[in-house]
Amino acid sequence: MSRHLRYKSLAPQPGRRGFLKALGAVCGSLGSLAAVPALAADRGSRCVSFVHTHTGETLRAAYFTDGSYQADCLARVDHLLRDFRTGDVHPIDPALLDILFDLQVRADRDEPFQVICGYRSPATNAMLHRRSEGVAVHSMHLEGRAIDIRLGGFSTGALASHARALGRGGVGYYPQSDFVHVDTGRVRSW
Repeated sequence: MSRHLRYKSLAPQPGRRGFLKALGAVCGSLGSLAAVPALAADRGSRCVSFVHTHTGETLRAAYFTDGSYQADCLARVDHLLRDFRTGDVHPIDPALLDILFDLQVRADRDEPFQVICGYRSPATNAMLHRRSEGVAVHSMHLEGRAIDIRLGGFSTGALASHARALGRGGVGYYPQSDFVHVDTGRVRSW
């Protein structure tokens, strides 16, 4: 028996399992090629607009361009979303802005988000918690990871549905107060 034949006889024979593995590899490769345009789009610009309902301040923020978050723009977002009661500024999680950007795309709206509450200082959060059971002691607002919003000309109920459909973070719908809470915590809704 030749050396070539001996090795050939030890090779696995193609069968159903081998075929399925090969097919899976091909599908995985094609799937990653299909994702290339999405990754390229991810390198584009992301912009969100705000109007703060308590201060009247506005901001249009191109917070992500050329594949990276823009520090100077994020600082302006931090300032706008500060605790308006105390003036305390805290870094806002850029992933929160990404959720807002995706919400704006899903809603097919270019109107600014109406901000009811962004960052909350410990003193403000404690005061609000004393007044309402709806304010969590360990609110994600304290970490710059939550925002309460409306979207001009768009139903808050529909906005909450879109936010839940994203499957990212927490979503609270407050129909009586007409706002939606979104955060970058674990996926949950109320």
